[in-house]
Amino acid sequence: MTRDDDQGASAPADGDAYAAAPPATGGERLVGADADGEDTAVEAALRPKTLAEFVGQPKVREQLDLVLRAARQRGATADHVLLSGAPGLGKTTLSMIIAAEMGAPIRITSGPAIQHAGDLAAILSSLQEGEVLFLDEIHRMSRPAEEMLYMAMEDFRVDVVVGKGPGATAIPLELPPFTLVGATTRAGLLPPPLRDRFGFTAHMEFYEPAELERVVHRSAKLLEVTTDAAGAAEIAGRSRGTPRIANRLLRRVRDYAQVKADGAVTREIARQALAVYEVDERGLDRLDRSVLHALLKLFGGGPVGLSTLAVAVGEERETVEEVAEPFLVREGLLARTPRGRVGTPAAWAHLGLTPPPRPAPGAPGGQSGLFDG
Repeated sequence: MTRDDDQGASAPADGDAYAAAPPATGGERLVGADADGEDTAVEAALRPKTLAEFVGQPKVREQLDLVLRAARQRGATADHVLLSGAPGLGKTTLSMIIAAEMGAPIRITSGPAIQHAGDLAAILSSLQEGEVLFLDEIHRMSRPAEEMLYMAMEDFRVDVVVGKGPGATAIPLELPPFTLVGATTRAGLLPPPLRDRFGFTAHMEFYEPAELERVVHRSAKLLEVTTDAAGAAEIAGRSRGTPRIANRLLRRVRDYAQVKADGAVTREIARQALAVYEVDERGLDRLDRSVLHALLKLFGGGPVGLSTLAVAVGEERETVEEVAEPFLVREGLLARTPRGRVGTPAAWAHLGLTPPPRPAPGAPGGQSGLFDG
């Protein structure tokens, strides 16, 4: 048995929550859900413009449609909206759709960019009536700015403090009615007073393969790429339930088809292209398979501590924990236990390996394993 002092998943302390950032490795992977420069440029052309065009998230679309329709009928601004979920699921796209459906301009900023209350006051004071303010990664906003946002969301007013010390004066500043759309990948870090001020809260779920096939077909049409049903299904099945990854894989398969074939994306072309980019049939890439290989072949399936596993893979502890593990756990290939990381029977099967025989419970030197019957 291998035991470490880091058996479970670590969480940032409260004071570090706003400075925490995902490891850079996540954004450099082909199957990473964070957007890079190329994604940002291409996504602008691929984003749906209305709720009717938006693929997936049926419950969120239905609920949001009611909120926006009711606001338009009243001639009022829409309630503040909080969108939570993993990166790449469409939070930014939905914020732009909200603005388009309300016929209002949109202002886009992010929590890390607002480190002082004065930064937020400058943005809020320049808003037009009915404008949509999209605040990405809202959980990383500074505390003073958060407290100013409470009053702005509820009363459409902020108090601007002029001067310092005993002579400081608070000047109330009236704001035009606006709609705040907050997006977060870590809803648990939002303080309850801020979360409670949103009139509509939605959680974005991972997409089903059939929904991702529709995303691939739509994007292929916009990119003028010929794609058959089997090719789209192959890409969708390796996209980790995330439209951003599906669009990224489509672009890489398109490049392969253009150089190595006649430009059309078929199942065989998609398989050959994704083999070149080391993305297997379940969406695992080199890092994911390295973690599983180390866990299964070097440590017999575990349990093994996170730091030990990271050293065996040759990566930083944070990279393994925050970049590789979430998807492996979600796919049921790896389990986090009090004693360390453990490979599941599905992991052995996926890599085509045979798990070592375990001593029967009660036998000399034997004990029950996590997945023993």
